[in-house]
Amino acid sequence: MTEILQNSFATPEHRTFYLECGPASGPVIFLIHGWPELSLSWRHVMPTLAGLGYRVIAPDMRGYGRSSIYATHDAYRQELVVADMIALADGLGVGKAVWVGHDWGTATVWSIAGHHPERCHGVANLCVPYRTIELGLEHLISLVDRDIYSAAAHPDGQWAYMRFYHERFDRARSVFEASPYRTIKALFRRGKPEQLGRPSPHVAVFANNGWFGGGDMAPDLPRDEAVLSEQDLRAYAESLARNGFFGPDSYYMNDAANRAYALRAQNERRLDMPVLFVAGRYDITCESVLSRLAEPMRDLCADLTIGVVDSGHWMAQEKPVELSAHLVRWLATRVPASWPPANVS
Repeated sequence: MTEILQNSFATPEHRTFYLECGPASGPVIFLIHGWPELSLSWRHVMPTLAGLGYRVIAPDMRGYGRSSIYATHDAYRQELVVADMIALADGLGVGKAVWVGHDWGTATVWSIAGHHPERCHGVANLCVPYRTIELGLEHLISLVDRDIYSAAAHPDGQWAYMRFYHERFDRARSVFEASPYRTIKALFRRGKPEQLGRPSPHVAVFANNGWFGGGDMAPDLPRDEAVLSEQDLRAYAESLARNGFFGPDSYYMNDAANRAYALRAQNERRLDMPVLFVAGRYDITCESVLSRLAEPMRDLCADLTIGVVDSGHWMAQEKPVELSAHLVRWLATRVPASWPPANVS
């Protein structure tokens, strides 16, 4: 039941590769990854949910892995990404599901909740609260913690790296592509409690003309075993070496289109289904425990549960047991309509 299988679904417009785990007759949970990950990022969580009787589906998003890739920035706007996921659900015969997202995957899940509430038993997201990233950079800047990021010194706050994509896209991409293996090693690090209350390293991206202190390639850091095995690292690196970073980085290049799409959501953008948000306590860039970042979400979700995991940004890989506990507790208590029946097989 907990063996992870590989599959794909294609329409004339798009092909989605996905991992699947759990009984075919079980209620469905979709797990949506973010930048610059793969369906693989859910590898620790999938068997837990499948063992309860859920059919767990984790796709490679467009631009990633073995799903379709595109050559223009606008091909990565959220309206099209959401359409991919609805087409996948339709193709698999899934009417209603639980949707879980992380990083840019949260923008997709929040958008599915807002535009297709009839397809959601409930939605859960990690690290990035509702009504933030899907509204674009200027909205994110309005929520910056000015006690940490002064307007004079750091006008864009921790989101300076997003501005860097807008202004120096080719430079950002080239540094990542110089060595995807080193890039993933450098990016995928555990959370550090000592960084709380201090500015994110992203504030220096313009001064350094890129990530990693301004070098033309990521430094050759030791792999963080708390987040990645060598096998997983190589899987990420091989995929990104094959496809490049144009697609993943292009998710940041659609602020106007994404904002317009978000503002067209149903029910005046309020979410009435059960919602779970799990913050990473040591996720310095998406800090949602002490800052104002989660305020819009609190006002717009009628049935909101908030949890905190003592992790950095890569929560599902760094602290999968703690994350799974939050998900299972929420599913059992707030989303009973999706709980697997005793006779699921």
